[in-house]
Amino acid sequence: MINKVGQIMLYVDNQDEAVRFWTENVGFAVKAEEDNGQGMRWIEVAPTKDAETSIILHNKEFVAKMSPGLNLGTPSLMFFTDRFDELYNGLSNKKIKVGEIVEMPGGRVFNFADHEENYFAVMEKK
Repeated sequence: MINKVGQIMLYVDNQDEAVRFWTENVGFAVKAEEDNGQGMRWIEVAPTKDAETSIILHNKEFVAKMSPGLNLGTPSLMFFTDRFDELYNGLSNKKIKVGEIVEMPGGRVFNFADHEENYFAVMEKK
């Protein structure tokens, strides 16, 4: 049901410095920048504007407050699916730890954990 590794979420101390690093030093392009109006800002960078997989730069401090159990020392994976509800229900029925569905500007999102409490996110893009 998962059809793509869509995004890698990187947790950084300074988003503006991270954007400069990825764009000026590595040559990536900014694909999008969003702010939910409640303090959560994220910037999407990728090798090209039309790349299918991208890096999302999240503010580490904000994410730590929002998701205290999340390991912010390593990047997180964001999977994309066209069968969001079916995947959510299927994982829940298998007794996998699944988070609540959250409405984001880009689409609905939920997370799930593996047996070692590593969390992964799933998005149904608008």
